[in-house]
Amino acid sequence: MTKTIASISTPLGKGAISIVRMSGKESLQIAKRVFSCKAFLTDHITPRFLYLGNFDLEENLQEKCLCVYFKAPYSYTGEDMVEFQVHGGSVVTQKVLDKLLSCGAYLAEPGEFSRRAFENAKISLDEAEAIIEEINAESESELKASLTIADGRLKGKIKELQNSLTQEIARIEATLDYPEEDFEKSAKEAIFCKLEEIKTQVESFVESSKNARYIQKGINIAIIGAPNVGKSSLLNSLVGSDRAIVTDIAGTTRDIIEEQTSYKGLKFNYIDTAGIRNATDKVEQLGIERSRQSVESADIVLAVIDASKELDEQDNEILNLAKSKTHIILLNKIDKPRKVAKQQNEIEISALQEKNIESINQEIYNKVVNEEINFSNITVTNERQINILKECLQIIKSTLESKNTSMDIIAMQIKLLWNQLGKITGECENENIIDMIFSKFCLGK
Repeated sequence: MTKTIASISTPLGKGAISIVRMSGKESLQIAKRVFSCKAFLTDHITPRFLYLGNFDLEENLQEKCLCVYFKAPYSYTGEDMVEFQVHGGSVVTQKVLDKLLSCGAYLAEPGEFSRRAFENAKISLDEAEAIIEEINAESESELKASLTIADGRLKGKIKELQNSLTQEIARIEATLDYPEEDFEKSAKEAIFCKLEEIKTQVESFVESSKNARYIQKGINIAIIGAPNVGKSSLLNSLVGSDRAIVTDIAGTTRDIIEEQTSYKGLKFNYIDTAGIRNATDKVEQLGIERSRQSVESADIVLAVIDASKELDEQDNEILNLAKSKTHIILLNKIDKPRKVAKQQNEIEISALQEKNIESINQEIYNKVVNEEINFSNITVTNERQINILKECLQIIKSTLESKNTSMDIIAMQIKLLWNQLGKITGECENENIIDMIFSKFCLGK
């Protein structure tokens, strides 16, 4: 018999409430032993109804709390579930859990509730992964991308593709069963036509994943320039706080300073670097070397130039360094007379007066993301799912390139494709993949 499991489902600490949940056939019986409420002790407990009563922590010690019962299969796990909403405190929450364990429940493994939901067909594997990403989301874009998967849209599309493949397998079987009938040619044409349609759909999923890294990790933006051109003032303007020290002394910034902000739901990871020049100070030299390294790892470089002075050797070195990457040239201090010639990819700004700062963010977005991310469409950001889709694309292309192959070989390829798609939703026999995914969940989920 499947064990009844219990766990704390909210972070431990001080707060308004904590939730302790159980799942399994014995959930209701255990709840009746520890929770006292006149209506709850009857044989007709209303599912999804909050009961106010007392939880017996130990002899002569009770916690007033709420209890709710979810009857199988109408619960998160698909099993009988009971949840207790107790006062938010580490000690009382742990005592509630300890009491449930002493009454016969077993401590749940990380992700075990969601694992049971998957095994009872309440969620698919891609939906489970979306739940992890929703919990871990640190930006609006991450949240939106995970929600489009969590609501089952990707699963629905994958099922449609698998149903189409099943029909083509049936078409092949009919051709093999009646070899005397001369319709193999027309059957092949129909199969390859359908594979072209599926290829287009899979390509659209892969295309949507191109911005996955930016959605999950944000855009890395290196701010470079000679000393005293206004890099630190620019960083402070971009993030809206005095994050970097600003002085008239050259070489103030000796190490990289990182700060995050958000634009159109994406994380913008700004990196303010040490001013690049021929320094003799060993500490400053180390900072300058890190500045060069930050350029290598950046998605885009903001090269800051003092527009009120003629370009010098240091400025030209910085421009050449920036041009090795996707870049924007920021001509700072335009509140003074301009002495720098027109530059390609330039934006005139005044970090001091915060002029044209907002246009920098839009230009970064345009250059890195290329086009607006439409979160109303399915946006695949999970690396495992992306790799599977790319493998599916290779199988389709390989099949389409071998039109003279026998029908039984084509059937094998289509079955392989069907199974590969099934790895996304969990309709496959690979237990290792399933174990790996649910191990990423926290306790209580």
